Amino acid sequence: MKIQKGFTLIELMIVVAIIGIISAIAYPSYMESVRKSNRADAKASLNDVSQRLQRCFTAYNSYVHDSCAVGKSLDGGGTVSSGENLYTIAADGGDDIDATTFTLTATPVVGTSQAGDKKCETLTLSQAGVQGATGSDAANCW
Repeated sequence: MKIQKGFTLIELMIVVAIIGIISAIAYPSYMESVRKSNRADAKASLNDVSQRLQRCFTAYNSYVHDSCAVGKSLDGGGTVSSGENLYTIAADGGDDIDATTFTLTATPVVGTSQAGDKKCETLTLSQAGVQGATGSDAANCW
C-alpha cells in the first residue's frame, strides 16, 4: 500500500477561508490604527500654526499684521499644509482671520488615508486653546 502525502482540497479551502475571515477583521482595525496615529499630524500642525500666530500677536498685537507671514497666508481663505500633507489648515473654516481671534481647522486631504476618517473628520483649535472636533467620536479626537 502506497501512502500519499500532501493536503486535500478541502483542507486547503478551510485554510483560505480562515485567512479570509482573519483578514476581514484585521484590515479595518489596522486602517483605524493608522488613521488614529496620523491624527498626530493634524494636532502638531494646528499647534505649530497657532504658536506662530501667537508670536505674531505678541510682537504686533494682531494675528494678521503685514509682517506676520502665517497670518497673511491664512487670511482671506488661504490654507497651510500639514507636515505630512495629510491635512490642510485653514482659519475659521476658510473665512478671514480676525486681528484678535482665530479658530484653526484641520481638514483631511482628499485621496489620503485620513479622508476616510469618520471618527474625527475635522480638528479645530482656537486662540484660547479650545480644542474641538467633528465626527462620530469627536469627544476622543484630542
